[in-house]
Amino acid sequence: MFGLKVARCVVPMFAQCVTRSKALTSNFVPMRLYGYASKRNFSMTVPLWKKETVSVTFVCSDGTKLKVDAAVGDNLLDVVIDNDVDLDGFGACEGTLACSTCHLVFDKADYDRLPSEPCDEELDMLDLAYGITDTSRLGCQVIVSKDMEGLVVSVPAGVADAREPS
Repeated sequence: MFGLKVARCVVPMFAQCVTRSKALTSNFVPMRLYGYASKRNFSMTVPLWKKETVSVTFVCSDGTKLKVDAAVGDNLLDVVIDNDVDLDGFGACEGTLACSTCHLVFDKADYDRLPSEPCDEELDMLDLAYGITDTSRLGCQVIVSKDMEGLVVSVPAGVADAREPS
């Protein structure tokens, strides 16, 4: 009785794994085993879905404007990394809310249309940032949305890494 249950459960699962390999199916596993078809059509390529993008302009401390395309759903730290924007020391903690190196300053109108409010941990990190304003946010915590088209953010001159002792 026990052997019958094992044969019904284990062998079909094993056959499913083995039938994915054409080299093994030719001589090892019959074409049909316990009602499971061995022929499966799997796509070998992954379709590339084009993400919707919006334009974001980063204004550096020296006045340089860097306009990039930001994918909707990414955070501003990922936008900087994905577009190879050269901001010295930006995002040192890689978005783990352990530093304030991705500190950004927004215009009041842009700040008001951000989809979320800063959390307590973000506010704690912002307290350690240079040049903090009422419209400061950490780039790793700001998620790009469709209504952010034409967003302009300023990158402060100084960078304070909260992970380093003073």
